[in-house]
Amino acid sequence: MEEVSVHGIPPGDLKQLLIACAKALAENNVNGFDKLIEKARSVVSISGEPIQRLGAYLIEGLVARKESSGANIYRALRCREPEGKDLLSYMHILYEICPYLKFGYMAANGAIAEACRNEDRIHIIDFQIAQGTQWMTLLQALAARPGGAPHVRITGIDDPVSKYARGDGLEAVAGRLSAISDKFNIPVEFHGVPVFAPDVTKETLDVRPGEALAVNFPLQLHHTPDESVDVNNPRDGLLRMIKSFNPKVVTLVEQESNTNTTPFVTRFVETLNYYLAMFESIDVTLPRDRKERISVEQHCLARDMVNVIACEGKERVERHELFRKWKSRFMMAGFEQYPLSSYVNSVIRSLLRTYSEHYTLVEKDEAMLLGWKDRNLVSASAWH
Repeated sequence: MEEVSVHGIPPGDLKQLLIACAKALAENNVNGFDKLIEKARSVVSISGEPIQRLGAYLIEGLVARKESSGANIYRALRCREPEGKDLLSYMHILYEICPYLKFGYMAANGAIAEACRNEDRIHIIDFQIAQGTQWMTLLQALAARPGGAPHVRITGIDDPVSKYARGDGLEAVAGRLSAISDKFNIPVEFHGVPVFAPDVTKETLDVRPGEALAVNFPLQLHHTPDESVDVNNPRDGLLRMIKSFNPKVVTLVEQESNTNTTPFVTRFVETLNYYLAMFESIDVTLPRDRKERISVEQHCLARDMVNVIACEGKERVERHELFRKWKSRFMMAGFEQYPLSSYVNSVIRSLLRTYSEHYTLVEKDEAMLLGWKDRNLVSASAWH
């Protein structure tokens, strides 16, 4: 430990050691970086404590940044991605063991149900349809409306790369929605659109008069580049296009993290703190030696971290912003905030109690923030 103490890092402080690695890299101190990374490698482990597991993936990201533009390893990680069924099952494990995805679905569905409660024809545009899981409970609730079920049309956008990785992505969603339609006796029409969000056009979305429009952005809008990457600012452009349809409600769920335009070392520290909270929350649910836990962290979380740390420019697609920044983007595009319902808030609170007492739910600026201990991790808000 002697040589590492020279860098002023207390022995055994892996967090400070990782930050020192990032600083050495930022200063182009290749020699120092190599020594520090070697030291860090000797104390990380994908089945250790949360910081040791996280450290293993952060090192991968730092080395990728040093060796190349980082894009290659991100692509390589994409190629090593589990095949269709596996990736879905990892996402499903994450869905079950942590409330993050459920929280987003419940908050968004509550806002959509509320905004469209008197509508007979509803068109939902989902910018990341994934397995279509989110809509099962909403369709069930709409089917039980006292005045009878509305006609629901769902346009599901899913980037073509995921479709390729998953094989039967959109076809499977169509089958699932059709089964729900039969089971609960609610008319559902589904249209799958395999394109990247920034490439969506008005024509693609087929918005029709006489339908109440609900637009859903689930942990997805941060993938659309903004003015710091592309002078045309596709992120704000997409919001303005959605505003032009005059939707009843737009739901936004995003990671509460600031990695978009921050300088490298700041971004590294932010990523470390954000995912450390997430890894700690996974720790209380799944034992450290469980193969599923390693798979979830590797396939659902590590790839995003590597992208934030190792990639720049257009290659960096994970560009998170804090809620206050999303708020100003939405307001600039002409939206007003739609308050989230107190009923949904109470349902989410009771859901969190079934997981761990360390989860927190804060209401701030008419949005809901889900956190772990003192760190907010996901924000949910609605707009019209």
